[in-house]
Amino acid sequence: MFKSLCRLIFRKMGWQVEMTVPYRDKCIICVAPHTSNWDFIIAELYYHSIGRTAGFLMKKEWFFWPMGVLFRSMGGIPVERSHHVSLTDRVAEAAMKAERFELAVTPEGTRSLATKWKRGFYFIALKAGLPIQLYAIDYKNKRIVCTKELVPSGDVEADMRLIMDYYRPYEGKYPGKFAVEDI
Repeated sequence: MFKSLCRLIFRKMGWQVEMTVPYRDKCIICVAPHTSNWDFIIAELYYHSIGRTAGFLMKKEWFFWPMGVLFRSMGGIPVERSHHVSLTDRVAEAAMKAERFELAVTPEGTRSLATKWKRGFYFIALKAGLPIQLYAIDYKNKRIVCTKELVPSGDVEADMRLIMDYYRPYEGKYPGKFAVEDI
């Protein structure tokens, strides 16, 4: 029932999907552009409409009552930024132990303009031996696009260049808040 409702809302909003990579039981889902809170809603509607759920990282400040209960039930993982324990190590270890692990990450780390993307998603995938699926939320054409999957090689600069090139043609809800790095 929930899957059908999400599919109906997603389609009524006029969104389409272009997906050419296979769904995986274990992967990192890299999502960009991230310029609006609507990105989260659209992504959740899409992913639930296909009967899948993915965890997501979110700053711990969002996990107040009653939102914390809601976010945790949706797969939210609160991130404590002041701890000096490696989040990538903890998440990679959890991924390796899990039978199924899908984690959606917005590498910009903010809805504001970010000229330098965070690399944590890359290192989680590298440490856990997971593929990274590149999902674009293309507001200009109202599409969710995933046509590339990358297995991290360990050459961070070369792999990030491929990732940036993939996202270059897409526009967020607020295009002025989205930039890819020149690597």
